[in-house]
Amino acid sequence: MKQIISTTEAPAAIGAYSQAVVANGLLFASGQLGIDPATGEFAGADFRSQAEQAVKNVAAILKAAGTDASHVVKTTVFLTDMANFAVLNEVYSTLFTSPFPARSAIAVAALPKGGLVEIEILAVLD
Repeated sequence: MKQIISTTEAPAAIGAYSQAVVANGLLFASGQLGIDPATGEFAGADFRSQAEQAVKNVAAILKAAGTDASHVVKTTVFLTDMANFAVLNEVYSTLFTSPFPARSAIAVAALPKGGLVEIEILAVLD
């Protein structure tokens, strides 16, 4: 059985998917762009603003699921420019602390709505 996680504190899905799904004690969260849920627009045109908002959106989904970043075991980060990797690490470290989850960072040609960064997570629920 699966449970759908949804919160107004993160952007609504922009396609045929859920913000997150819980199944068998695992939380699978869809990738979060740097979209401000209050406006439906990107938090800014620059990478840092979008990364900071994406991290806030991830935190909101974790909270809606009754958990926090300490339960995240794997993240996947999609960037449109690997030159932003150092900034990503700075922003990422505001949510995730040691011991860090496993992570993949992948350069992509494009993201939905022209975003610069997208973060997805997998967490273990207690």
